[in-house]
Amino acid sequence: MKTLLIALAVAAGLAHAAPASAVGRLLDLSVYDRDTGRSLPVYQHHGRYYVAGEPGHRYRIALRSRSGEDLLAVLSVDGVNAVSGQTAGWSQAGYVLDPRASTDVLGWRKSLSQVADFVFTDIGQSYAAKTGRPDNVGVIGVAVFRRKPQPVYEPPMVSEIAASPAAPAAADAAAPSAMRGAEQRAAKASAPLGTGHGEREYSSVTEAEFERASSSPDEVVALYYDTWNNLAAQCVIPCERPRPVRPEPFPGRFVPDP
Repeated sequence: MKTLLIALAVAAGLAHAAPASAVGRLLDLSVYDRDTGRSLPVYQHHGRYYVAGEPGHRYRIALRSRSGEDLLAVLSVDGVNAVSGQTAGWSQAGYVLDPRASTDVLGWRKSLSQVADFVFTDIGQSYAAKTGRPDNVGVIGVAVFRRKPQPVYEPPMVSEIAASPAAPAAADAAAPSAMRGAEQRAAKASAPLGTGHGEREYSSVTEAEFERASSSPDEVVALYYDTWNNLAAQCVIPCERPRPVRPEPFPGRFVPDP
């Protein structure tokens, strides 16, 4: 029995200059600080991607399809579905991207015409914490699904030519920005960062039907975030480790007065 899944269809946006991204095989995920107008540098650490957010700043999530077919992107912020507000799961609504399309998600979807802005805030003020779900604050994730192929009439006596599978794109995170001073690296870690429920603004989408090729995603892309100080304290942002000071057994010749 065919199951039709309702998703929000988003028109392809204007192409941006290639941002630093959490790179997937089918879809790239990147974050822009809307108050500074800059893409956030992406840092790789122990196989994960990270960005540093500024408390109080609004941000947007850029989704860029690398595929030549339609994709459904189920977007999770802090473990919450950004369209429905449910605790995030693979089977939920998401954004439909046309082949090679890009779109910006500005906030929590409130209707077909409005969102509540994504805002970096401390964990206690995050939407997830305020709705009793603080356990997964600090990560943005996208579960990516291909569309189920539709039956195509095959004329008789025509051999079928199988397309060659596309080679996975190599992961490529942008080079980290210049390191800050040692005194900043040693700064005391701040409260963990989360995503708040900001002011409402206009952001229009339409509904579309999307039948998934599989109940499991073809890809999951994750991007973790926190304050600069917290990431620097963990050396997620490249840091210089201080050289240990070792005691010398013979630092002088004679015994001085105390």
